[in-house]
Amino acid sequence: MDVLPSEGAGVIVVAITKGRPVFWQTWWFQLGIASALALAVVTLFRVRMHRVAQELSLRLEERLAERTRIAQELHDTLLQDFLSASMQLHVANDQLAVDSPAKPLVARVLDMMGRAIEEGRNTVQGLRSSSCGSQDLEQAFSRIQQELAVTKPARFRVIVEGVPRPLRPAIGDEVYLIGREALANAFRHSGANEIEVELEYAADQLKLLVRDDGCGISGDVLQSTRDGHWGLSGMRERTERIGAKLRILSRVSAGMEIELSVPSHIAYIPRDSDRPPTWLSRLRPRKAKGTVSPLESEHVG
Repeated sequence: MDVLPSEGAGVIVVAITKGRPVFWQTWWFQLGIASALALAVVTLFRVRMHRVAQELSLRLEERLAERTRIAQELHDTLLQDFLSASMQLHVANDQLAVDSPAKPLVARVLDMMGRAIEEGRNTVQGLRSSSCGSQDLEQAFSRIQQELAVTKPARFRVIVEGVPRPLRPAIGDEVYLIGREALANAFRHSGANEIEVELEYAADQLKLLVRDDGCGISGDVLQSTRDGHWGLSGMRERTERIGAKLRILSRVSAGMEIELSVPSHIAYIPRDSDRPPTWLSRLRPRKAKGTVSPLESEHVG
């Protein structure tokens, strides 16, 4: 208004007309640019996560194949030699007289060899790929108490929350081995009366929770990187390899709780419903789907 002339001196009318901005100054163009940038960022993020998950799964598959090969070689060589030596020693022990002074020594050696063979079998079983998919992970955990041949009875149960989803084979195997190590520690060292395994199939993660009411361990041992007989170092290493998170809570005489969380894009095999719909798929008629109620099961051993 300061630069407009005033009426008079030949000026009859003074009018102010709102101008029309160019298209790149309009709100719809700026909103479209912001939406396109946001869509591009989300697409790049999803492509990157998918590529990282594929590379991680490939590395884990190669590692599991090598571990299975080592387990096979140990079984075919070292364990077979131990079994052969043990059988021959049993024959020699049967030929010794009952009052022979060497008989207690031979019996002691046989007992040591038996324990070594049993530990070797457990090690080979741990090295082997367990091939735990999503459907039999619960059953695999349910069998651990019998596989470990636990002498002290404890109330053991496996709880499943949510609808089980197919897991990537390598991830399922690592989750099983981490859970097996946690359960072996609970059964053998904690002196617990109750031990629980909880599997939660959430939309954003797969969660494994192992808890007991045993003796627990001190904070110094939790922070230590030494493996000892608890196997904490091995569980941490496996967790880091699959890009998961491990949380361990324990106090002396207060039990122990181990929680493993695996992001959904790493743990689950992608479903068709997880992929963003395209404009072609929207034109196709959809079939009616029934609702599936969450699954919750419990096993007491």
